[in-house]
Amino acid sequence: MSSRRLRNHLSVAAAAALVAPLALFVPPVAAESAGPSDLRVTYVESARWDSGYTGEITVHNTSGADLTDWTLEFDLPDGSRVHELWNASLSGTAQDGYTVTPPRWGAAIPAGGSYRFGFNGVHTGGNSHLLGCTVNGAPCAGEPDQGPEHGSRSIAYFTQWGVEERGYTVRDLVDSGSAEKLTHINYAFGNVGPDGECFMTNEPEQGDARADYGRAVPASESVDGAADGPGQPLRGNFNQIRKLKEQYPNLIVNISLGGWNWSKHFSDAALTPESRERLVSSCVDLYLKGDLPVIDGAGGEGVGYGVFDGIDLDWEWPASDGNPHNVVRPEDRENFTALVQEFRDQLDELGAETDRHYEISSFMPAGPWRIDTGFELDEIMPNMDFVTVQGYDYHGTWESVTNHQSNLAPDPRDPGDVISTQTTIQAYLDRGVDPDKLVLGVPFYGQGWTGVEPGPGGDGLFQPATGPAPGTYADGSEEYRNLKELSGYELFRDDDLGTAWLYDGETFWTYDDETAMTQKTDWVTENGLGGVMIWSIDGDDGDGSLMAAIDSALGG
Repeated sequence: MSSRRLRNHLSVAAAAALVAPLALFVPPVAAESAGPSDLRVTYVESARWDSGYTGEITVHNTSGADLTDWTLEFDLPDGSRVHELWNASLSGTAQDGYTVTPPRWGAAIPAGGSYRFGFNGVHTGGNSHLLGCTVNGAPCAGEPDQGPEHGSRSIAYFTQWGVEERGYTVRDLVDSGSAEKLTHINYAFGNVGPDGECFMTNEPEQGDARADYGRAVPASESVDGAADGPGQPLRGNFNQIRKLKEQYPNLIVNISLGGWNWSKHFSDAALTPESRERLVSSCVDLYLKGDLPVIDGAGGEGVGYGVFDGIDLDWEWPASDGNPHNVVRPEDRENFTALVQEFRDQLDELGAETDRHYEISSFMPAGPWRIDTGFELDEIMPNMDFVTVQGYDYHGTWESVTNHQSNLAPDPRDPGDVISTQTTIQAYLDRGVDPDKLVLGVPFYGQGWTGVEPGPGGDGLFQPATGPAPGTYADGSEEYRNLKELSGYELFRDDDLGTAWLYDGETFWTYDDETAMTQKTDWVTENGLGGVMIWSIDGDDGDGSLMAAIDSALGG
């Protein structure tokens, strides 16, 4: 590893398409000369074979003046080196780092234009992206964004399936303005197999390695406007997250394990000291060391290193019912404590080797009975960086009567079992949890019923329904970005409860709009909680309206 790479181990790396759309870059403005901040560099691995590959580099001049002189410096990952470069001048080595300048015959880059050159390189199976890349002394991808200015956590779940099923890409985080407002992303989900280990597969309902790191992302969906090369070993969401972290170096990305559908084998994996050690070791190797199995030409030892910064445990639920296919044992409570300790120990061991801190968090339930059944809070919280608390799905279409799904305060009119965010958070505080380690979960979707009579209030609340309302992806559920576009509905609100709902005389939707989201976030800050978590970011509109409301209320 070269000395420059050591100095720039958190610096940006870039990637490019063969024809990068200039519309993705800042339009040129009048200038007397092109400064470092006016330059961008993108890179793409356009071909790969046995031990060789072709890399293409493009220097973009976004200024209003022609550029006649430039200097590009970069390193390559261990095992990669430049063999032959054309259309530019090259000096340096794989050990000391490379320097590229214009060719001896000159190559002026016109205002608003670009210059492309390439090279053949040698690899040993790993990545080839540029490391510590600078152009005229400035980061190749532009000056990095430092993220939100407030001191709270703002955490968004990004769903593995969101790209192909919902049309929400990693780049949408940037285009919507949400990326700059986030401190964390939880990537949902990683699966635990029947052998008690983290694994990757393209088997339906078991995993989607293609979405994770196999799909070649086109330029139009790429964070930096550069397509994934078809032969590069890291593609898909993981490569886009890597690029996102280059632009937002303070952003923390954790892999979330489990979820409603993939908590089936947690009880078995946590059962014994040996099984816990095996589970944690497999997850650390796969996600934190980045040893991705080779599937359809993508993956390899260490190719995913740096994508993830920690582990989010989403076991739903230890020692109590969740998905009907789950294995559930009474001793899950104590075994979860031991599992958290095993994660903390192995993460700290890896951190000592890499000189960094790896986070551990957990998704935690609403309802005191489930808390006490499944979690020894006094034992696990010292090992947790924070926990996110479910602040939604209090009611839904598994019930036959309309209700609030995420009310901040108890509704005195509720005829059934009353649950609220205030009572949920208080249950954790009563059990001695530090409020700064509690992050409130909020929904970017709504729950809906149809066949609903107006009732005495004329608003459909607390009224019998004939069934779930039709939804875009599933009946009874709808994303905020679609709910806000509904016509023919009347908006109702209870500011004391921090709730909003829509009703058209037949169909009822309980959801959080920008006002309700602000009310909840204000309550979080007023009570000294650690921040806000979103399930899930793909439910927001194209302008990131809900995320903007949260950020503003957090003090961003």
